[in-house]
Amino acid sequence: QVQLAESGGGSVQVGESLRLSCATSEFRVDGTACMGWFRQAPGKEREGVAVMKSRSHLVYSTYYADSVKGRFTISRDNAKNTAYLQMRDLKPEDTAMYYCAADSTGGCRSDNWGDSSGYNYWGQGTQVAVSS
Repeated sequence: QVQLAESGGGSVQVGESLRLSCATSEFRVDGTACMGWFRQAPGKEREGVAVMKSRSHLVYSTYYADSVKGRFTISRDNAKNTAYLQMRDLKPEDTAMYYCAADSTGGCRSDNWGDSSGYNYWGQGTQVAVSS
């Protein structure tokens, strides 16, 4: 059974950095797959933050929300079967619960990657709070 486990959240000040990790079990990216991060703030819908598409362990596409471009970087360590979200220059509007998500069918594209219904595996989330 595929499991995703996030870690790395916390409370930081404006302008600081955090790195989120998503450790996976039983989710092998041998074929084409999508994996990434979503977030949900209180009273708001879940939104896509960053997703990477890979085939045979090689990432060949990455997608970012406009609000995080240039500040957030998604990456993976195949040996550890872990995905990361490096977040820099954090802002109060980045405050949210961050979720790791994976799609074993590799269906994410530039026009649909942010649609949470396209992901069949989810972690429990890790909280990020940014204060000024």
